[in-house]
Amino acid sequence: MEMEMDGFDRLPDAVILQIFDLVSDTKTLIRCLAVSKRFNSLVPHTDSLVLTVDRVISSDSNSDSDSDGDDVSNLLSSALRFILNSLHSLVSPSKPDPTRTRARVPNSPAQILRCFHRVRCLAIDLPSGDLRLEKGTVLKWRAEFGKTLRTCVILGFRSVGESPAPAPAGAESDFAGGLKVRVVWTISALIAASARHYLLKEVVREQTGLECLVLRDREAEGAVVMEKDGLRECREEGEVVGDEEEGLDRCRTRVPSVRMRMRHAPRLELKGGLWVEGATLVVVRPSYGGGNGNGNGNGGGDMAAEDGELALKAFGDGLYGEVAQKLVQARSYLLEMNSF
Repeated sequence: MEMEMDGFDRLPDAVILQIFDLVSDTKTLIRCLAVSKRFNSLVPHTDSLVLTVDRVISSDSNSDSDSDGDDVSNLLSSALRFILNSLHSLVSPSKPDPTRTRARVPNSPAQILRCFHRVRCLAIDLPSGDLRLEKGTVLKWRAEFGKTLRTCVILGFRSVGESPAPAPAGAESDFAGGLKVRVVWTISALIAASARHYLLKEVVREQTGLECLVLRDREAEGAVVMEKDGLRECREEGEVVGDEEEGLDRCRTRVPSVRMRMRHAPRLELKGGLWVEGATLVVVRPSYGGGNGNGNGNGGGDMAAEDGELALKAFGDGLYGEVAQKLVQARSYLLEMNSF
């Protein structure tokens, strides 16, 4: 009696690898390792993966972040504490209980990915964003890294609706009145980005074939992106950093001194009759990376064009992209921040 040949047995290895690349889900592919000897030998050669992290558990379960949003100092300290605590469980998990060792599974991206040897494109999805904002506030960001921050684009607004709110006194007074909150948005996004980048360093060191790496969240709040040259730079830096990033920086990459070009509009009318209130766009670059202009002003056509390209890359051409492109045309304010 002849055994019927399985359909996959007729397919060449190259076709099966293309199927695995389309599947991309890391957990599904890990299960495929147990299907057959052939799958077990081919799965590690998959070059396009998506790793979904199921949960991030804060090491401090006593969350008291419902403080008054008008107190900017409390808002900032709460944001910093929440971001660092929430990602600490992924970066520095607590020591395992010997009685439960057998029940534990690999809990860092690098551990989970060790059975894959030729990954070129990797996306890691966190279960949620890192920031807690007042109700109705929207904040989106995209940060590009090498060994440290290269650029970060941050877009925020207070609300969006079909009818405009009462007209503010003026763009200047509205900007000045909410400046502290917008700086808090910016610092919070930078800390979230630097914590995510720190989480990726072990993956970058171990997956030497990576050409594109993205760490994002399922709420689409923010994304850390590392492209081929940035990955190479981070990998080459790897062994040198060690002792410098102990202490307060043990859970995140240090943010360098930066220049922040901030644009604000009290109100914007979008296509389809939508209105956005209190919109702000911040483009962050390291101070040593350039950026012309002194103090306030329009920042020059070249800088506006560069900012527009970064905003398009970060937010696309949907609603967020439309808001960003309108803000690029607004007056810009140059702020500087020391490394932290």
